Amino acid sequence: MTRFDELGGEAPLRALVDDFVDRCFDDPMIGFFFARANRERTKRFEYQHAAVFLGAEIEYAGRSIRDAHARHRIMGGQFARRLTILRQTLEDHRVPSSIRDAWLAHQESLRAQVTAFDGGRCD
Repeated sequence: MTRFDELGGEAPLRALVDDFVDRCFDDPMIGFFFARANRERTKRFEYQHAAVFLGAEIEYAGRSIRDAHARHRIMGGQFARRLTILRQTLEDHRVPSSIRDAWLAHQESLRAQVTAFDGGRCD
């Protein structure tokens, strides 16, 4: 059984991703990054990215993580805020801790691709 299956499949993951993206768009600390973004498009790619990581047999059709974030000067603290929002969303949706921890670790592993201009450090 994949993590995707353990989570309950498409419907629960879509609900979680929709909630997460809404929280990011509406967040006072990082929401400005999404001012010109299309919310539904962001949800589609965020869902695909998460589903692939969780083991679903779908394809991620978005740009690479590095390319998708290259034009933004995302700092380490802003990256950390997104992780906090993700953690809270996962907890609110009662995602099992094994999936939550793996998902957060995976997102953390992408830090250098998202915050490439400074390595995402919070010195």
